[in-house]
Amino acid sequence: MLAKIEQLLQEVKGLTAQNPEELEALRIKYLSKKGAINALMADFRNVPAKQKKEVGMKLNELKDLAQERIATLKEAFDNQDNGAAELDLTRTAYPVNLGTRHPLTIVRNEIIDIFSRMGFTIADGPEVEDDWHVFSSMNFAEDHPARDMQDTFFIESHPDIILRTHTSSVQSRVMEVSQPPIRVICPGRVYRNEAISYRAHCFFHQVEGLYIDKNVSFTDLKQVLLQFAQEMFGPETKIRLRPSYFPFTEPSAEMDISCDICGGEGCPFCKYTGWVEILGCGMVDPAVLEANGIDSKVYTGYAFGMGVERITNLKYKVKDLRMFSENDTRFLEEFESAN
Repeated sequence: MLAKIEQLLQEVKGLTAQNPEELEALRIKYLSKKGAINALMADFRNVPAKQKKEVGMKLNELKDLAQERIATLKEAFDNQDNGAAELDLTRTAYPVNLGTRHPLTIVRNEIIDIFSRMGFTIADGPEVEDDWHVFSSMNFAEDHPARDMQDTFFIESHPDIILRTHTSSVQSRVMEVSQPPIRVICPGRVYRNEAISYRAHCFFHQVEGLYIDKNVSFTDLKQVLLQFAQEMFGPETKIRLRPSYFPFTEPSAEMDISCDICGGEGCPFCKYTGWVEILGCGMVDPAVLEANGIDSKVYTGYAFGMGVERITNLKYKVKDLRMFSENDTRFLEEFESAN
């Protein structure tokens, strides 16, 4: 047996492998349950008592050497730089099903594209904002309900740091650092402290627009919004403007479009009115211009704002607002043709 052990010792000292597959074959040959070393271990009981100590020491030396040599080769393969990316163990297991763009992304990009072709640029701002940019600069009164904790998420108090309730805060930031002409749209996510239901959520997405220059009129606003509605919902779409109130615009209006299901004849979707509300708008209040460093005696402007979820509902008839944020792939797969 000693001769056999010496032979295996010489073999193990010279072990090499070209790839992990060859290394595994060597491990099986020498260290597996049916390998050469275990076979010698099993035959150890037949060794004469006088030789057991010497043979036992040689067997242990052989086994240790084989384990060490194979471990060294394995480490070399593990550390070998073969140009492949490191394995991310947190990655979703294969096969990975490719998804599609989210319906809100599809509609937001379409809105941006329409207004970009009318000369609007994109402006962005932080979602965690201060009171000035969200409320004070937008002419909200000190006791306005929107400043209450039941309507707004507060991060800190005194000074008030909040999650923005509208992307008008981005308009304020643009006016602070720019002088007219200003023509921007402000897409982004906003937050309001509302109970989550099929009609409302604590966060949603807006696209607001702002145009300030000399001699800007309500007629300009109406024409831009008509162009947008016909680009988004079809060339036969009509609009109507109803008087409303917003702290940051005067005069203010809600805009409806003719129902694209019944063509304005009346149906359950439009509650038999023939019209569906899609956005709010108006001429920028002079107090807002002055608060943001723009001379209201020289410049005028208009602003508008719409919910992306609202527009998406109108285009794709999604009945439950919660479906937009549940990441159900069955729901998202329904929009493959829209991509």
